[in-house]
Amino acid sequence: MYYYGNNYSHQYPFYVNVPINNYGRQCVYWTIPVEGEHANSSFRFSNGDVRISLKDYGPEPFVVNINEAAKQNNTYRTALWTGNHLQVTLMSLNVGEDIGLEMHSNVDQFLRVEQGQGIVHMGKSKDNLDFRRNIFDDTAIMIPAGTWHNVINTGNVPLKLYSIYAPPNHPFGTIHVTKADAVAAEEGYGHGNGNTDIFGRTPDEWVKYTELLVNEGLEDVKRGINAVHILQEFILMGVLVGKGYSPEKAYETVEEWERTGKSKLLQQSKNM
Repeated sequence: MYYYGNNYSHQYPFYVNVPINNYGRQCVYWTIPVEGEHANSSFRFSNGDVRISLKDYGPEPFVVNINEAAKQNNTYRTALWTGNHLQVTLMSLNVGEDIGLEMHSNVDQFLRVEQGQGIVHMGKSKDNLDFRRNIFDDTAIMIPAGTWHNVINTGNVPLKLYSIYAPPNHPFGTIHVTKADAVAAEEGYGHGNGNTDIFGRTPDEWVKYTELLVNEGLEDVKRGINAVHILQEFILMGVLVGKGYSPEKAYETVEEWERTGKSKLLQQSKNM
């Protein structure tokens, strides 16, 4: 094994030299650029293990032992690498904890278990999760966009895994220490950080993405529908888009609420 010193540190920023066999534990050496007080850090233990500084390294070139990173992570969710087209996050579910039933309308997702065991549920609707599989170390899970899903830790140790979203699903640098933090953050998303994408889109891309709803709202104005009803409908549609619905699905859903009487308040405001 060779260790390349700091004279290489200003090329591609992150390299890992790993053993070419598994005949015994060997030291792992990292070359990490030094940039004053903002330098990335790692810590070597006496047995050769290296603690990885867990943070978002995207979108720069990056190499990491993902198995060790996933096992080291103790947060509910930490973004490890966020690029323009995909995102890698680390997750740790406590005993008995679940990710929570969710659906990403425009995001394909890949999960891989590195420690523990559990069960994954998937289905076309949240009321019909007809796909169920037990999961354990080395299990890979593919979740197509638009699929409702949940992962539950059924073991007696934390369930450690990593997730790949394509496109990204969380803001750059996301760290949710607990599931409660994640729920609170997702309810409050919409502020981003500087030039960061929000759920994989820039603000202007979100404007274009929701153009259908704007046009439908303008058509309602032309038809003389009262302003209260228009605002109720399109604010509800915006909420659903934020929850993962496509603009088309959000529009159809709210219209169905009004048409079928699931929302009596929408029916009332339309007739004002």
